[in-house]
Amino acid sequence: MVDFGGWSMPVQYTGILDEHRAVRTDLGVFDISHMGQFFASGPGARAWLNLLLTNNVERLDVGECQYTFLLTEQGGVIDDLIVYRIEESRYMLVVNAAKIEEDFAWMQGHLGPDVEFVNESDSVAGIAVQGPKSAQLFDAFFDGRFSRPARNEILTVTIDEATYYIARTGYTGEDGFEVFCPSDRAVKSWQDILSRGEQFGIKPCGLGARDTLRLEVCYPLNGSDLSSDTTPLEAGLSIFVDLQKPEFIGRAKLTEQREQGVKRRLVPFKMTGKSPPPRSHYPVYKNGVQITESTSGTLSPSLNIGIGMAYIPTEFARIGEEIEIEIRGKRFPAVIEKKPLLRTNGGSA
Repeated sequence: MVDFGGWSMPVQYTGILDEHRAVRTDLGVFDISHMGQFFASGPGARAWLNLLLTNNVERLDVGECQYTFLLTEQGGVIDDLIVYRIEESRYMLVVNAAKIEEDFAWMQGHLGPDVEFVNESDSVAGIAVQGPKSAQLFDAFFDGRFSRPARNEILTVTIDEATYYIARTGYTGEDGFEVFCPSDRAVKSWQDILSRGEQFGIKPCGLGARDTLRLEVCYPLNGSDLSSDTTPLEAGLSIFVDLQKPEFIGRAKLTEQREQGVKRRLVPFKMTGKSPPPRSHYPVYKNGVQITESTSGTLSPSLNIGIGMAYIPTEFARIGEEIEIEIRGKRFPAVIEKKPLLRTNGGSA
């Protein structure tokens, strides 16, 4: 157990490799109750969120969700989050644990008219079910009473008079569901999922497996790969930025950056020989000169080689470009790869 965003979180249960393989081949379950949940409602909620977030909230129908960013005026990433339209004029936002207070204060400081905005993070728990057999577990758990939400959709159900939100997104590259429920229902829900998932080989998973899984598919981690010093365009995530919107915080800087071209890009790399695994903040060299440092790194259980990501100057940020990573005082060869490093069957059915 380690401190993570003010929470005591498990790094592993049975072991990172064991848990990683369970998610890639069968089923894993993660406690994500450390994540924050905000609710915005009222006639002004949609317009207000559209002014704060990079993606276009107006495109969301009831029951749909989208990945998006909360930015500074300079276009830097305060947080990456998911916004869910759960009712006609009611939205749920799921934010990173370490950013709950900062995000809420920032959004509260820019509150628009006709909006009720509340932080329900302490009263909402979250559980993420991930893996190729997650759809089978959904059907078995509900005995066919509910149709599975499609990818990037959210379903509202009532269980024992309590409201549950079940979304189909994920942070592993595999198919999966996120279950949000009242915090006093968390333990029972966790135990019920483990019990019903036993026939599908389910395993509880910790932060270690979460990191190796997300890095194989090149999903960024806020605080490592994303920060107020980086923009979504530099991170290669412009698909989640709608510059056609007339206004949102950070838009002017991103528009300028797009016109001028980014000077660096977040790219994945793979070690090409035998070496210790890379970690974050390891020096990255090109032609004997340090050009940056890694933002993330690990040993990939699926590829059985060291992998990582780094913001590389644009002139070197090409697929197939050879670089070196300094690990424990020695430099080891690596090559820039195409995203994702591992192709998965993360689609939904």
